[in-house]
Amino acid sequence: MISIDPLQNSERDNYKLLTGSIIPRPIAFVTTMSGEGILNGAPFSYFNIVSSNPPMISISIQHAAGQSKDTARNIKQTKEFVVHIVDQQNVGQVNITAAPLPPDQSEVALAGLTPVDSLQIAVPGVKEAKVRMECTLEHCLELPNNDLIIGRIVQFHIDEQIYDMGRIDAVKLGAVSRLAGNNYAGIGEIYTIERPV
Repeated sequence: MISIDPLQNSERDNYKLLTGSIIPRPIAFVTTMSGEGILNGAPFSYFNIVSSNPPMISISIQHAAGQSKDTARNIKQTKEFVVHIVDQQNVGQVNITAAPLPPDQSEVALAGLTPVDSLQIAVPGVKEAKVRMECTLEHCLELPNNDLIIGRIVQFHIDEQIYDMGRIDAVKLGAVSRLAGNNYAGIGEIYTIERPV
């Protein structure tokens, strides 16, 4: 067993250890609206569930050049955003949105994604996602090099093809996950292990 003190590592070395071992990571494609009305979109794999009562999610958004990224800045200003689950059909377009565009350009337009109105908030989602969640900002924790966003889900949108009696069919959803580097993974073998009672 190799033992490594993270304080002796560079940030990049710690990043490689984290992204290589904490896998697979779900990917949130997040849309936000700038104060100038530009629809921003970006993917984040530092993403997960926080609570089901009330329904809340978390997204950690790393800083760029010491500053909050457009997504975090927009969320802090408008208090609204939409989270989409990235799947096998839209991952190529979502990957395009990772391009470092200036704030006055829309990654959603660049990727050819289709904006669709939300019901509870002003920020549009995108039609190409099988699952999207309208969110309001519950809390933002500003850490030294990232913004930890906690969002409350105020509306779910689920494609009827993957929805069955209140459950989502994982195979039909076809969610993809982030690994390290440029690698992604789909849903592999599914197996069941009963929990102890």
